[in-house]
Amino acid sequence: MNQKIFVSAKEVADRAGVSRSAVSRTFTPGASVSEETRRRVMEAAEALGYHVNHLARGLMRNESGLVCLIVSEMDTPYRSSLIRAISHQLQSVSKVAMLINTDRSDKSVDDALRLAISYRADASIILSGMPDRSITDLCMKSGQRLVLINRDEEREGALMINLHDREAARRALIAFQRAGCSRLAFANSDVGTPSLMAREEGFVEAADDAGIDVVVERFGPTRYQSGVVLAQRLLTREARPEAIFCANDLLACGVLDTARHQFKLAVPEELCVIGFDDIEQSSWSSYELTTFAQPVDLIAKEAVAWLTHPAPADGTASRIRADLIWRGSVRGG
Repeated sequence: MNQKIFVSAKEVADRAGVSRSAVSRTFTPGASVSEETRRRVMEAAEALGYHVNHLARGLMRNESGLVCLIVSEMDTPYRSSLIRAISHQLQSVSKVAMLINTDRSDKSVDDALRLAISYRADASIILSGMPDRSITDLCMKSGQRLVLINRDEEREGALMINLHDREAARRALIAFQRAGCSRLAFANSDVGTPSLMAREEGFVEAADDAGIDVVVERFGPTRYQSGVVLAQRLLTREARPEAIFCANDLLACGVLDTARHQFKLAVPEELCVIGFDDIEQSSWSSYELTTFAQPVDLIAKEAVAWLTHPAPADGTASRIRADLIWRGSVRGG
């Protein structure tokens, strides 16, 4: 037995004894309709199981309401919190997030954008990798808008949201100097994203300006286990660092656990550590990590607000300051 899945607006209109346009106005926010008509339409819709086909409505206006989130490493704490914030903001303006999981390769991002175009997505928010310029041009020609988060490369017609990573790195150096640390290190992954490299380069440059040498170690993905390996490399050096600035909090947690449990170092008395992101784990009593907070709610609000307003032809660049959150992993915080 075949069961009817979709109920049309005309069927609702016939049951309610009103026009098809009256049904449309009833389900259009802000449209003019009498209370009696609204009541009859809503009763008929409930009886028939009618739901507005927002996708069809949007396509009639050349809008799908879909926004693609192109992302990798969704299971990491920072990335999952950013996805949550963006999806909530999209829902608040009646947009639907379509999540596309990629690896970090540019080809993977290109394929994801082609998929977004085929679904007639209104926009794509790119959190991982960098699309080829020809794919970006194709998106623009298709009427799709782009938001690039922590992708430090200009794209005409897109919104680019980045943090002041270099400025944050300079503040990390100042924090270590105030704690009396002179042997410094930077722990990074091999991923080499623009934001991670900006933190490394900014820290090294600031230290160089202060006449201080920095040992830089890179290893693996930007994960906890990489922090363990990086700590083992750094803390077995003849001139052991007194302070380590980590490219993100997951690396910092690995560094802290290794320093305390394998090398029996007291934090912050014998080793100071600063991370980046302010993930939930950084506030746990076992870490008490001093770190820079990624303002995920502000990033999400800026991205979605830009998507819901007319776009300037030359695109927009936004730089956001990351606040330093003082906890117990640095002396004198």
